[in-house]
Amino acid sequence: MATYNLSKQQARLFLLHHQKLTAGALPEGKQSVYEYVRHVGCIQYDPLSIAGHNHELVLQARIPGFTPVLAQELLYKDRLLVDGWDKNMSIYCTEDWPCFQRRRELSSARMLANTAVMSAVTGVREELRDRGPLSSLDLQGKEKVDWAWAPARLSRAALESLYFTGELAIHHRIHTRRYYDFAAKLLPAHLIAADDPNKTDEQYHDWYVLRRIGSIGLQWNKSGDGWLGIHQLKSKERTASILRLLAADKLREVRVEGVKMPLYMRSMDAPVLEAILAEDQVPLAPATFAAAMAPLDNLLWDRELIRQLFGFHYRWEVYKPAAEREYGYYILPLLYGDRFVARLEPVMDKKSGTLNIVRWWWEPGESLREEMIPAIQKALSALARCTQASSIAFQPEVIHNCGLKELEANLIL
Repeated sequence: MATYNLSKQQARLFLLHHQKLTAGALPEGKQSVYEYVRHVGCIQYDPLSIAGHNHELVLQARIPGFTPVLAQELLYKDRLLVDGWDKNMSIYCTEDWPCFQRRRELSSARMLANTAVMSAVTGVREELRDRGPLSSLDLQGKEKVDWAWAPARLSRAALESLYFTGELAIHHRIHTRRYYDFAAKLLPAHLIAADDPNKTDEQYHDWYVLRRIGSIGLQWNKSGDGWLGIHQLKSKERTASILRLLAADKLREVRVEGVKMPLYMRSMDAPVLEAILAEDQVPLAPATFAAAMAPLDNLLWDRELIRQLFGFHYRWEVYKPAAEREYGYYILPLLYGDRFVARLEPVMDKKSGTLNIVRWWWEPGESLREEMIPAIQKALSALARCTQASSIAFQPEVIHNCGLKELEANLIL
């Protein structure tokens, strides 16, 4: 079994290269959006949009000139990406559709067992055939049923059930509202008809474990957010899968100084790590790169791992009561080089077209230095472009308290 021994800095550099969070890692354009999603398997979708949706924030951090229309076209015009469920609500490559057959079959069984939902399914199908694509608001009926987070209209539950089974797919979105149509009309026929390529449970587990490790870059065999969303994969099955993948040299073990548990990486990613290890002295991540990171960015999926490797403790506090928040409602980490240097709270004012930076916290020992300014200005400009802002405004107290006067000056969108 191949094992690599790394310093924490080497581990950080590998993760940043794997995640395309270095200067020049990806060129501009829609193809880079597709290639990144294909590389990591999926990116998470979240309906909140305080300063861009989560998936848009993930992409603007990596792809120069990114605007939301690039992802929208890939999803709803080119159909190379699809809204689905992987790491919770996610976006993944349409070519992966057959691999999620087990999840859709499980949803079908649940739908068939729900007599209330089944009573509405036929009518929903007819409405879609006659009037589609439709959102839940386009369907009549006030009867409610227990559903997901809270009681919902029966027609909505039936519509979403058909989506979970794969009979429907998302035709388009207007803001966060989903409009559905039959998947057979939207997705390639050969993918709709394809069998699950993973014939056995073991093959499925191995595929998913390998996929999830690739979604992050390095991962340990420890329960946590990095493993969320993989149905029917408990600790026992995950451990067995890792052992099989190690034996087949599809995974390799990584030992990092100061981290007790072994980490694992895909063997196919070894050339990137070996190039880092081949350096006589480990180079610092280029100081020409900075990025405002999404709360659910792939790099941050396992927050305990990030705490141990980067010394950065991040919690998404959006669901915490205001009085219990340490920082705020929607806080973005700021990456600079190979470390997290700050957190910021951006709020988009759509009426004025202004991206407001309402709060800013430097990490301990960090402050603005002259050499940081170009990279951080570029990162904030990318964030503003993603939100389609025409200007960026810092709250005066933020500029004064955090020493950001030079950063605000000459900020170009």
